[in-house]
Amino acid sequence: MADMVLDQVTKRYPDGTLAVDKLSLNIADGEFVILVGPSGCGKSTTLNMLAGLEDITEGELRIGGKVVNDESPKDRDIAMVFQSYALYPHMTVRENMGFALKLAKTPKAVINEKVNNAAQSLGLTDLLDRKPANLSGGQQQRVAMGRAIVRNPAAFLMDEPLSNLDAKLRVQMRLEVSKLQKRLGATMVYVTHDQTEALTLGDRVAVLRGGVLQQAAAPQELYERPLNLFVAGFIGSPSMNFMSGTVDGGTLHTALGDMPVSGALRQELSKASREVIVGIRPENFQDPSLVSADARPHGITFHATIDVLESLGAEKYVYFNKDLGKTNYVTELEELARDAGRADSGATSETVVARLDPATRISEGDNTQLWADVRSLHVFDPATGRNLSVAAGTKASAAGHGAATPSAGQPTSGQTRSGTASQ
Repeated sequence: MADMVLDQVTKRYPDGTLAVDKLSLNIADGEFVILVGPSGCGKSTTLNMLAGLEDITEGELRIGGKVVNDESPKDRDIAMVFQSYALYPHMTVRENMGFALKLAKTPKAVINEKVNNAAQSLGLTDLLDRKPANLSGGQQQRVAMGRAIVRNPAAFLMDEPLSNLDAKLRVQMRLEVSKLQKRLGATMVYVTHDQTEALTLGDRVAVLRGGVLQQAAAPQELYERPLNLFVAGFIGSPSMNFMSGTVDGGTLHTALGDMPVSGALRQELSKASREVIVGIRPENFQDPSLVSADARPHGITFHATIDVLESLGAEKYVYFNKDLGKTNYVTELEELARDAGRADSGATSETVVARLDPATRISEGDNTQLWADVRSLHVFDPATGRNLSVAAGTKASAAGHGAATPSAGQPTSGQTRSGTASQ
């Protein structure tokens, strides 16, 4: 296995289209990294540059410490699993899995041993003599993975390998891929547009937008500490709710009510413009009657009329309308919604979604009270998209424990368009 380093890698097509812009990302030996983002963000192009299927315009790609910009795909010791499976229809499962080894003139006994071992680990032993037409989608995908495994490559590249499967089978195959990666201890780069796959599979997730790396971090850190407006809106389902806010001294005025701010966040807000974008995730709302006495002082209570209630057994979602204060930066939120490709982004309507405890007695049509936990509030600079809450937390941590450093692979600078990190 091997580590992979992308150093200021850029892909520009002859017509001038910039697909990937100065991407820097370190992928450790044995690490499982997910590339995620909306369509056209550059994630598949990045994977193709790693594989050698796309030329690199600028920058440097190193695999196992060796610069491979000019190496052909066959010389990079990388196995790729495609969305389409790419199996030979006239060959059996055994022949498909061993074909690359056969081309390399590997002894037949070695091919059989490697194919049998891979088939056993993937549950394909009883299918070795079948042809692809007689396999289900999930079985074909496992054959494609088996074909990659038998080569024992330095790294595995996977381009949306589960997107052709139905929802139930995708969940099953996610588990298979995760177990496979842990068992092999393999370096793996996996492209997906499905954030559920991204957050459940990867050791680290790299979020791209418009060819620019927005943030690369562990899944939980992405969710709890998004560096900018785009990452906050893209990660999470249902998406984060956004609304306008104004800063007045130590108070943040929002459509839900006035929220006190103090400490490092207050200092950070004092440097920002008076107008801000406020974000709050659905799970940070609750039925006031179910909030503990200890937690109650850390939030605000407000009135809302429940338009729709969805009961999912373990949780309930309620939807209500609020005047979210659309200001001159509403176009930035609409751009976020388009880029994220998300109908539930909360960016183009006045609908707020809250996820409540299933024990709530709140019903559809009620004019009731809801409680919002202000400790988990996110505040964004509308000019740059920067998350001021995270910046304040980082500075507070640095003051208490020494200088903080960004997570490995995170950009230290970026474009200042809304939604792009400017750190």
